[in-house]
Amino acid sequence: MTVEERLYKLEGIVEGVMAVLPDRVSALEARMDLLRQEVKAEIAGLRQEVRAEVAGLRQEMEEKFNGLRQEVRAEIAGLRQEMEEKFNGLRQEVRAEIAGLRQEMEEKFNGLRQEVRAEIAGLRQEMEEKFNGLRQEVRAEIAGLRQEMEEKFNGLRQEVKAEIGGLRQEVKAEINTAFNKAMLYFTAIAVVLGVLTLFR
Repeated sequence: MTVEERLYKLEGIVEGVMAVLPDRVSALEARMDLLRQEVKAEIAGLRQEVRAEVAGLRQEMEEKFNGLRQEVRAEIAGLRQEMEEKFNGLRQEVRAEIAGLRQEMEEKFNGLRQEVRAEIAGLRQEMEEKFNGLRQEVRAEIAGLRQEMEEKFNGLRQEVKAEIGGLRQEVKAEINTAFNKAMLYFTAIAVVLGVLTLFR
C-alpha cells in the first residue's frame, strides 16, 4: 500500500470519527439533562412528602395539645367550683354559729376558727397537688409527642439524605463514564492527527 493510499485511508477514518463524535456528545448531553431533570423531580417530590409529613405531625400535636389544655381547664374549673362551694358552705355555717354563740362561746368560736383555717389550708393543698399532678402529666404528654415527632422527622431526613446521596453517586458515575469516553475519542483524534502529520 502506497503512502497516498494510507493517507487516504487515514483521512477516511478521521472523517468517520469526526462525523460520529458530535452525535455521541449530543446524546451524552441529552442523557445528562434527562438525569438532571429526574433528580430535580425526585428531590421536589421528597421535599413535598417531608413537608406534608411535618404538617400532619404539627396538626396532630396541636390537636392533642388543645384537647389536653381543654381538659386541664375543665379540671381546674371543677376544682375551683368545688372549693368555692365547700368554702361558701363552711363560711355560712361558721357565720351562723358565730351569730348564735358569739356572747357565750368565744372560746369555742376561736377553736372553730382554727378548724376552719385548717380545712381551708387542706383544701388549698389538695387543689395544688391535683393541679401539679395534672401539669406533670400534660408536660410528659407534650414531651412524648415532641420526641415522637423529632424521631419521625430525623428518620425521614436520613432517608432523604440517603436517596439524594445515591442519586448523586449515580449522576457522578454517568458523568465520569461520559467524560472517559470523550477523552478516548479525543485521544484517538489526536493520534490520527499525529499520524497524518508524520506522513505529511
